[in-house]
Parts: sequence; structure tokens; C-alpha cells
Amino acid sequence: MNSLGKIAVMGGGSWATAIAKIISDTHPKFNWYMRRPEQIEELQALGHNPSYLTSIQFDVKNIIFGSDINEVVENSDTLIFATPSPYLKQHLQKLNTPLKNKMILSAIKGIVPDENLIVSDYFCKFYDVPKANIVAIGGPCHAEEVALERLSYLTFAGANEKHAQLAADAFSTRFIKSTTTPDVVGLEYASVLKNVYAIVSGICHGLKYGDNFQSIFICNAIEEMERFVHAVSSTIERKIHTSAYLGDLLVTAYSRFSRNRIFGTMIGKGYSVKTAQLEMEMIAEGYYGTKCIKEINNEYQVDMPILDAVYSILYERKSAVLAIRKLTETFK
Repeated sequence: MNSLGKIAVMGGGSWATAIAKIISDTHPKFNWYMRRPEQIEELQALGHNPSYLTSIQFDVKNIIFGSDINEVVENSDTLIFATPSPYLKQHLQKLNTPLKNKMILSAIKGIVPDENLIVSDYFCKFYDVPKANIVAIGGPCHAEEVALERLSYLTFAGANEKHAQLAADAFSTRFIKSTTTPDVVGLEYASVLKNVYAIVSGICHGLKYGDNFQSIFICNAIEEMERFVHAVSSTIERKIHTSAYLGDLLVTAYSRFSRNRIFGTMIGKGYSVKTAQLEMEMIAEGYYGTKCIKEINNEYQVDMPILDAVYSILYERKSAVLAIRKLTETFK
């Protein structure tokens, strides 16, 4: 494959909208799948997504919209999936068009629930997509800053170096800098864990822990991330302090745009999980990632006190005050 061919953005949320903005700069004509036909109609009429990142204006004449996933997949060579991980299976339920000859770019920073699989493994196992045809997209990058055209960096992880570079080139604009790595597994698990740790950062913020403590928390979180990622993928040498790992953790744990941090802050202030989810009206993927990583770690038995603490708060209804206080005793 010498090019990405016809590109399709798969999803209608904020991250999908940000990706569509980037792609519209480098590939003005592309396909865009959204599940709800009414969302497509509103976008075509208004020139922007009515629900997310409304400041982004699109030349809708150059975009072929579709709510039929089979039709969009059939007419595309490269599919950029940007849906929340808990909804991926639901989006693919109606798909009967083969994916094995497609390029899959995953901008999904989560694990497929029930299967406990990172997205690349899910497409390999259930849709026969070769590993060489899958590229995972890592941060650090918030959709809201893409909308504002603030300089951002993305990392493209692929087993096939050429395909990873093609993807990186497709996203390289005046406000996006792109790099590549062969560390697909490491990047995907790190993308899940940074959401988990951002929830804890938010909980600590809600409990009135200050910036001094947050710095120590991040130091311990990146060490925990490194232990786990090394346990699940020890064959690739990685530098955990680089942007795809530490950088993505920092922006997700600190940024006011981070929905995982916002969710955690609400928990720290005393909201129940259900109430926080209802008030946010957006998916905090770290909530689902916490349970998935906890179950996966039953096999690896990595020492993960931060994960254990947030799991006890979110799923066992333990006191956030007591769980975080106990967690601080493990920090150094």
C-alpha cells in the first residue's frame, strides 16, 4: 500500500470531529460515518457538528456522509475509528463488509469491555485484520485544542513502519506534529492507563490535595504504567518519558479539557459514579478501563496500588478519602 486511499472517519463525537478537521486539511475529500442520520442532516445544514466542537467549520460539499456502516466501509480504503471503546462493538454489530483488506487507524483510547482486548487485538481476533494493517493513534492531544488549532503532537504506532508513516503523514498539518513507533501494544495500554490515572488525579483534586502532591502522584503513576506495560509487552524497548506515554499522562491528568479528570474531581467531591456520569453527559473511558485493566492484571500480577485504589472507589464503593489516604502511604 503506497497511500491510504479513500479515508473514512468513523464516529460523530468530539475526537472524531477533531480528526475530521485534521483530515480535511490533508485530504479534503473524505467519507464520514455517523450512526444517527439526524446528526448528519444537521451538520450538512449548519456546516459544523451541532453536538461537538461547534466552532469547527467544514466544507460539507467535499464530505460524503453516511449512516450505513457497510456502505461507508465498502467505499473506503482506510477507516479511522474514533468512537468510545464501550460503544465499538455496538457500532460494528451491523457490519458485514470484510475489514481484512482495509487499513485500520484506531484513535480509540480504551479497551473493548467484556473482551478485555486492546482495539488492535480486537480487530485482529474478530475481523481478521492483519497486524500490519493496523495503526494506533496516541497523544498527547485534546480534541478541544485541535479545534483551536493549538500546536499538538500525535504518535502513530504500527507493526508496519511504512503504514505507520503513511498515517502520520496524513495527520501532519501546520498545527499537528506526528511521530511513529512500532510499540502498538505499549501505546494502547498506556493510553488506557493514562485515563485511569487521570481519574485518580481528579479525585485527589476534588479532595483538595494540592499541586505538590499531584507531582508526586504523577511520578508514581508513570512508574506503575511502566511496570504494567513492560509486563504485557517486554519485547520492544520503549522510553516511558516520551510524549506517547508521559506526555499523554500529563495532559490527561492536568488539563481542564480532560473528561477523566473532571469525572474524578466529581467523585472526589462526593458524587456517586452514576450521578457523575449523568451530569457529564460524556464518556470517561477511564471508568471502564479501570475494570478491564484490573481483570487483565489478575493474570500478570503487577504491583499496581493506584489501579487498586481507584478500582476500590469506583467499583467497590470504598471511601475516596480513606482509599487515597492509604494510597499516599505507598508513594515515595
